Amino acid sequence: MAAKKISILGFAGSLRKASYNRGLLSAALELAPGDAQIDIFDLNGIPPFNQEMENALPERVKEFKSKIRAADAILIATPEYNYSVPGVLKNALDWASRPPGDNALDGKPVALMGASTGMMGTARAQYHLRQTFVILNVCPLNRPEVLVPFAQDKFDATGRLTDQKTRDKIKELLESLVTWTRKLTGG
Repeated sequence: MAAKKISILGFAGSLRKASYNRGLLSAALELAPGDAQIDIFDLNGIPPFNQEMENALPERVKEFKSKIRAADAILIATPEYNYSVPGVLKNALDWASRPPGDNALDGKPVALMGASTGMMGTARAQYHLRQTFVILNVCPLNRPEVLVPFAQDKFDATGRLTDQKTRDKIKELLESLVTWTRKLTGG
């Protein structure tokens, strides 16, 4: 009997249509192992978090939380803004984990990757996310780390990731996420 396909929900911490991090997710779709399926969710349309609305969630937030719950694992592609996590991504994570007792992310295996035009390749943002993951009770994959520096040199004019080393790292990350997810879920 063949193993069940692992469903992975991917989202980028950028709203820009031509962002390098959306490009990483597009590459992940191409590079997904045969025993995994990736669905991409666009964070566009998720309103700023407002605690007064957490018991009457906006429809876009309900959709996001539903997709998280349906997925076996999460794949986040994050830019780095001002040495930290983009507000769009932090906002989405806040909505996904609220109200108390309704954390859609609870116990989910999560993999990170990120691209930036600088030399650090989103290292700071990824480490800040890992700090946030503690309270969210997610299970981050520790390795491999996919930190893509000088992203402007690794994508073509259409936004396709052309750098083979980066493509290999993303493939390794996805294979590791599938293994990690099976280990955590017993399947």
